[in-house]
Amino acid sequence: MRGVSLFLKFIKQKKTFNFRYKFKLLQIGIKMDNFKILLVDDEPDILEFIDYNLKREGYSVFTAQDGQEGIDVAKRELPHLIILDLMMPKMDGVETCEEIKKIPALKNTLITFLTARGEDYSQIAGFEAGADDYIAKPIKPKVLISRIKALLKRYKDQSPPITVETSEPTTIGDLIIDRERYVIVYKGQELTLPKKEFELLNFLASKPEKVFTRDEIYNAVWGNTIIVGDRTIDVHIRKVRERIGQDRIVTIKGVGYKFVIDG
Repeated sequence: MRGVSLFLKFIKQKKTFNFRYKFKLLQIGIKMDNFKILLVDDEPDILEFIDYNLKREGYSVFTAQDGQEGIDVAKRELPHLIILDLMMPKMDGVETCEEIKKIPALKNTLITFLTARGEDYSQIAGFEAGADDYIAKPIKPKVLISRIKALLKRYKDQSPPITVETSEPTTIGDLIIDRERYVIVYKGQELTLPKKEFELLNFLASKPEKVFTRDEIYNAVWGNTIIVGDRTIDVHIRKVRERIGQDRIVTIKGVGYKFVIDG
């Protein structure tokens, strides 16, 4: 923390430089409010440190110091990306992520955890809550910016990740996939899946019995510019299987996955 404190002291001594830097960004045509990012962390020094680096890149940044405040700010500002700490008072990061995912207006908002908790079970809990990425502290500012740019680049891609031409509901055996409503009907029961789980199922079911490689799934569902860990797809596959049965998505070892009509 001593390094962060020294850096913050440097920032405060360089107000004129910071103003000139922002003015230069405007001169070369970078819009300061091009992307909105919400930082949620209970450590003020960390918030100020990340806030400074993100604003230098031209992002519009909002901050909150606990999960409930983060949800309130997210509802008001509708950010493109939310960066969450895992351990916070009042409401931890996992619960905050789950609550945000329930808000229709934020269904396309990206969420990444930025936390010192690097254990496997913490990362799995984060992905199961609906996070798009998981970044471990400490991390160098340039590396953090690169990860954030990779996440936000999906907003610049105009081509849809799922290349299925019709928007009509698709019926495959006892499964109906309604792309317009982002719901599925399985054995007569309507189910609402988190966005990435729905897109994963939609992609696999678009060509039943075809084996999709892990790379094809990553590129179609997350985009080929998004940095995700190897366990991301496994966690999402497991969650989909919990909803539609273990046998509908088959693992082809060393290759990838396929959707089968009759499990």
